[in-house]
Amino acid sequence: MMIKAGVLTISDKGFKGQRKDESGPLVAEILTKAGYTVERQSIVPDYYEKIAECLIEWVDKDGLSIIVTTGGTGVSPTDVTPEATLKVIRYQIPGMAEAMRTASLTKTPHAMLSRAIVGVRGNTLIINLPGSPEGAKENLTVVLPAVNHALAKIAGDSSDCS
Repeated sequence: MMIKAGVLTISDKGFKGQRKDESGPLVAEILTKAGYTVERQSIVPDYYEKIAECLIEWVDKDGLSIIVTTGGTGVSPTDVTPEATLKVIRYQIPGMAEAMRTASLTKTPHAMLSRAIVGVRGNTLIINLPGSPEGAKENLTVVLPAVNHALAKIAGDSSDCS
């Protein structure tokens, strides 16, 4: 079964071409190796409305099963990815975000500053990752083993979870 994915990098400098996006292509590569088909990949600036518009389009119009964002999850004034994600999702899956922070804390105390969230809009799982390539890779690797099960449940699979 083909699982359609999207990778959205949130970065003012990346959007303006002032910084090479390393996290987005790395996340796309990880997803591809895991068997997902990356159908959409883009960079948007750190603007709440632009992030929300892209997420809504990729879910409602393109019907992606999973969207992974990278960037904008910290505490700087321009970090608005969690707020934009909260605006568009129906509900959160806090255990996935908690698992990412817990794993990252073994590597850096700065992990406790992450405000990344994971949530669902329609039948789409949206996962916020940090903007650094290493942080994005580490966090995605933590949740990836549960993603297929989550996607099946989100799509209505009623089989037992045991």
